[in-house]
Amino acid sequence: MSWFEILLLSFIEGLTEFLPVSSTGHLILVSKLFHFTSSPEFTTQFNIIIQFGAILSVVILYSNKFFPKEGIELTDTINFYLKIITGMIPAAIIGLLIKDKIDLLLDSTLTVSIALIIGGFILLELDRKNHSGPKLHEKSLSEMTFKDSFYIGLFQCFAFIPGVSRSAASIFGARLLKFNFKTATEFSFFLAVPTITGAALIKTIKIIPSINSDQVLTLIGGIVLSFIFASIAIKTFIHLLSKGRVFKWFGIYRIALGLISLYFIMKTQT
Repeated sequence: MSWFEILLLSFIEGLTEFLPVSSTGHLILVSKLFHFTSSPEFTTQFNIIIQFGAILSVVILYSNKFFPKEGIELTDTINFYLKIITGMIPAAIIGLLIKDKIDLLLDSTLTVSIALIIGGFILLELDRKNHSGPKLHEKSLSEMTFKDSFYIGLFQCFAFIPGVSRSAASIFGARLLKFNFKTATEFSFFLAVPTITGAALIKTIKIIPSINSDQVLTLIGGIVLSFIFASIAIKTFIHLLSKGRVFKWFGIYRIALGLISLYFIMKTQT
């Protein structure tokens, strides 16, 4: 694997993991575009393992949530952990039940393209509704119940379809439950920690025997880069969220990318 591939894939994973644009969809499209065939098996392994860097960025940036600080009740921290674990349960169960079917879709650029377009229109509608009509009370994280976190976790499961953003799905679910955009977005970050860590850990344990010593440095580099890019993406996302209609632009981007991808799919088939 070249340093160009390492940098590009780490950049895509870190940048898109927590944005509502689908990191899996982007990695599939980019892998097809650049024809990473020199070591396709290791590229797949690389994409799995560097997720740990992205997850670490959430834990570090929100360390005040994940680790009890002076002045914060231990029960509040425990309650926080229980909520994100509750939100992870649907993905853990459904993921195990449909794992084989999910794997069949991971090479489908058509599925990614359609999911990007549909998700784009959903984000446009989500943005429109947020900026039209009377402003009603919106709930914060302190008002979230275990039932709420479970329902948000159910929405997260739509992301098993390549091109459907885990972040966008969970944000959409939280918004339907009347949580404000900041809470919905940050909870999608928190929910990613056990969900992605669990899935990546299971896959990593299976592939460790096939990784040789020469590839370890490549993986460490990918994890570090993924951490850096994810940290930048999270900070930028939250900053843009405070400025206004950020989801509108994500929606437009998804639709444009999906249409471009469809165009090339049809072109290669003619």
